[in-house]
Amino acid sequence: MKPVIADGSDYYGQTGFPLMVGRSRILKTPASSTDLTEVEHSHDFCELVIVAQGNGLHYLEGMDLPITAGDVFLLQGRQRHYFHDRKNLELVSVMYDPDKIELPENDLRSMPGYCAMFLLEPTYRKQHRFASRLHLKRIQLAKVLAITDEMERECNEKTPGREVMLRAKLQELITYLSRAYTQGNSTETQALLRVGEVIGTMENDFSKDWKLDDFAAIAHMSKNNLLKVFRKATNQSPIDYLMRLRIQRAMELLHQTEYSITEIAFKTGFNDSNYFTRQFRRVVGMPPSQFRRQQH
Repeated sequence: MKPVIADGSDYYGQTGFPLMVGRSRILKTPASSTDLTEVEHSHDFCELVIVAQGNGLHYLEGMDLPITAGDVFLLQGRQRHYFHDRKNLELVSVMYDPDKIELPENDLRSMPGYCAMFLLEPTYRKQHRFASRLHLKRIQLAKVLAITDEMERECNEKTPGREVMLRAKLQELITYLSRAYTQGNSTETQALLRVGEVIGTMENDFSKDWKLDDFAAIAHMSKNNLLKVFRKATNQSPIDYLMRLRIQRAMELLHQTEYSITEIAFKTGFNDSNYFTRQFRRVVGMPPSQFRRQQH
């Protein structure tokens, strides 16, 4: 049997705000038609799973991974999964579409914990046998559940301003979890944090004349190992990631400011405006002058 594909619109509606908080407990029958907890499925949105209590097994892409109260992990779209052998298991799921909810991705990526937990850990989960997951202590879990309780109320009450509140609460939740992730001490967690530190460093100082040796030193890895880990996680080399980050910032400046193309080139880390133009055309498909005209 093919796994069910869950559509985000089934949870937050065709025109609803793309975020919903749901709870799942052991029930003889599903809580609703959209409760796919024990049914193999994938979905077209992100699901942040918080294990509130109990334990069980999480089937994910051919593996059974044990989970227990305090575990928190992100499920990205199209990952086949379900939960089984549940013992007093209660899950809180924050379902959201990051492309539609307009999160401040640039600011979030400046945090090594965010890069490690939300960008790298889902990719390395299978290789690490789930050892790189976030596991919260009791006080931390209570804080997280308090935030999700508020989010759930906002989802259910649908009062004016709920979109503003939900977006703010989601950012608070992600930031809290990202900070908590940096406190993890497993070997696998620390490895992801080192790569997350590289990405965060780029985001915070993208115009610096970085070299691969610099990034390897930050990650405390050999250049070859960093290249392997970084490419697996991002499908790019560190230098290509940095180049695309600079181009992204240049696109923002072209759209939002009146700086000349030469000034933007220097502000985004390019020492040669002609080289900047060539790289911009390679990434964007048009020169910066044409891109700017299209924005006005």
